[in-house]
Amino acid sequence: MATEMKAFPVILSGGSGTRLWPLSRAERPKQFLPVVTDRSMMQETALRTAVLAQFCGPIVVSSEAHGDMVGEQMAQIGVQPSAILLEPQGRNTAVAIAIAAHWIARAEGDGLMLVMPSDHVINDLPAFHAAIETAIPAAVDGRLVTFGITPDRPETGYGYIEAGSAMAGLDGVLAAVQFVEKPELARAQAYVEGGRHYWNGGIFLFTARAYLAALDDHAPDIARAAALSMQKAAHEGVVVRPEAEAFCASPDRSIDYAVMEPTENKVVVPVDMGWSDVGSWDALWAIRGHDADQNSLHNGAVTIDSTGNLIYVDGGPPVAAIGVHDSVIVSTSVGVLVMPRDRSQDVKAVVEMVKRGAFQPPVVQAAE
Repeated sequence: MATEMKAFPVILSGGSGTRLWPLSRAERPKQFLPVVTDRSMMQETALRTAVLAQFCGPIVVSSEAHGDMVGEQMAQIGVQPSAILLEPQGRNTAVAIAIAAHWIARAEGDGLMLVMPSDHVINDLPAFHAAIETAIPAAVDGRLVTFGITPDRPETGYGYIEAGSAMAGLDGVLAAVQFVEKPELARAQAYVEGGRHYWNGGIFLFTARAYLAALDDHAPDIARAAALSMQKAAHEGVVVRPEAEAFCASPDRSIDYAVMEPTENKVVVPVDMGWSDVGSWDALWAIRGHDADQNSLHNGAVTIDSTGNLIYVDGGPPVAAIGVHDSVIVSTSVGVLVMPRDRSQDVKAVVEMVKRGAFQPPVVQAAE
């Protein structure tokens, strides 16, 4: 690594993962599930920096409901976390990253933070490690670095980062002109063809001090809530519980809105690393292995004259598909999902129905 400053992976694990319902649910979000490999996505994320000598054990920011699960999954892969920070309530990524920054500032005075969502896939680890090496000098210099994912299609489900000119003295680092909201298809196509826009994968590198200073400048209400909640935090070994009242006073804002969009101190490191946010069943089909008919099958599933399907059985009845094409079939103990693959984004409507109690089991009357 390019500097001796300690570096900490900061793994954000507050998401509910409902876009992979019924496999992923609020009590068992997708980051804790082995949906791609035989390890959970949380475990794969923790292992990404384990071979990098400068990196300490991860700081995991999660919810109180999932604290035990985080500890168990880290133990299963032999990773000792530096800290497990348990939010009393989800308040988005700006404050989640801030409490991790305060932990680093208290423990080390300062240090690098590699912020990563817990539920993403990166297939090309050497490319990711090389991008980290490229980004470190900029982060040590006080810049807020985001990693721009090289787009391979005009994706309308992702935000984009517009890159500018190369930064003097920082090889491989570009000025970040602006963050762009999820575009319509024609604009996304223009972004891909123009070569100046990258997907926003939500991965960042900066020092704790640089982030906290930016938060003070651009989101002082979030900065105050994070600082006070960590001043009053309860510590139990590696588990840290920020004080609830102070933490929940933070506005619910992402790092993009609170810091990265308004700051002029942002830069981007482009990287092509086989990234996916596994944000839908269709995305999961795309990154899983396929048979000769382009079907991806998990556990008890068989197909006849069927192509391009994802059939995932986990605790539910086995599935036989005949003459089915380009579809998703998920069988679990709590529900069954059947849909065309190109309707994967509509799962959120089903989740809302579940929240309203639409899936109550029928009442069976006893025979007289």
